[in-house]
Amino acid sequence: MKRALTILFLAALLSLVVLGAAYAAPPQQGGGQEYTVQADDWLSKLAEKNYGDVLAWPVIWQATNAKAAEDTSFVAIPDPNVIEVGQKLWIPDEAEAAMMLEEFAAERTAASPQGSADVTGELNILCVVQPEWCEGQISEFNKIYPGILINWVRMSSGESLTRLRNEASNPQFDVWWGGPVDSYIAAAQEGLLEPYDSPNAVNIRDPKLMKAPDNAWYGIYIGSLGFATNTNYLAEHPEVQAPTSWDDLIKPEWKGQIMIAHPSSSGTSYTQLCTILQLKGQDAGWEYQRGFASNVLQFTKSGSAPARFVGQGEAAVAVVFSHDIVTQQENGLPLQLTFPAEGTGYEIGGTAIIKGAQHPDLAKLWVDWAISPAAQEIGPKYQAYQAPTVIGASASRPELLEVNLINYDFEYCGNNKKDFVDRFTNEIANADALKE
Repeated sequence: MKRALTILFLAALLSLVVLGAAYAAPPQQGGGQEYTVQADDWLSKLAEKNYGDVLAWPVIWQATNAKAAEDTSFVAIPDPNVIEVGQKLWIPDEAEAAMMLEEFAAERTAASPQGSADVTGELNILCVVQPEWCEGQISEFNKIYPGILINWVRMSSGESLTRLRNEASNPQFDVWWGGPVDSYIAAAQEGLLEPYDSPNAVNIRDPKLMKAPDNAWYGIYIGSLGFATNTNYLAEHPEVQAPTSWDDLIKPEWKGQIMIAHPSSSGTSYTQLCTILQLKGQDAGWEYQRGFASNVLQFTKSGSAPARFVGQGEAAVAVVFSHDIVTQQENGLPLQLTFPAEGTGYEIGGTAIIKGAQHPDLAKLWVDWAISPAAQEIGPKYQAYQAPTVIGASASRPELLEVNLINYDFEYCGNNKKDFVDRFTNEIANADALKE
């Protein structure tokens, strides 16, 4: 029985610290010991048991792979999120564990961008996240590369993909930053991205999930879908409660009280659409979307905007990424955050170099920096609470991933994006007059 990616493991991956000289558990003898995987085991769980720290999981992963290279009774673990019952692991002792983590930390430090005032030029960025975060990231990047002039444009995920398609023969941007990787997968499939083997790829927590196989894109953050309900509306309507299921949203009491973006312009909304199609299957999923759309008051262009509109009292419920709900709560809007109990979809936000970029060397510097721990801890400074994708960066709101996540298939969603968006637009709701 394989143990695939779940939120428990994602939560365990939210940060990594170099282990100190002592752990909670007593030292092992003889350099380590063998262990046979049991049901409900995870590398993070075993790390806590043996070292007193869930974040020491890379020690067991790397040590087992090293044993497998010299002893056929061990099997290499290509994906640390997947271990099998009956599989034999190697649990290093304290001294070896500390040494391995120190070596790993040194590798990441050596690969981290150091910056230089001598680097000059111009860089054009297509940014998908909120303007405040775009401006903040650019400002922080310029602190280490002050000689680079950065021009940037902010667009929604769907708009940005359309722009790249339209400019394929004469690209105007060097870097694409932000937005769910479904769009990046679709773009890579169409030859719009330039693969780049960044030295900072060593930082990625889960390379199989969080970067393209050919390095055409890299994951830079993680966010889960949630529901934002106006608490004033709940107080005025005691007969209803904040939704805790996808099926709650198609009930008659929410008729005309829901806001969500349109999947043609928003990666957030497309994540919701593809989540439903995976949870319910194609036939039932499209039928659900028809019922859901009939309860929507208005579709917006931006994926995060519904949380703000609902907080201002324009509707009762918004479907957005949970970190965007937190942002509006921090801004003082009366919102309650809930999650669908049956499972919710999530995004991995991406970054990539555009095929035919005019400034490819500077674009590489941006990507190197974007997948460094320092860059990924900047978000909360600019009201962006997504979780990081790199080891060494701490999440500001780890509870946003402590929910029931579905096994979201990014390849399925990315490869079918155009067809699914076209069907939604043609059969369910057109993209005219989207609220901005």
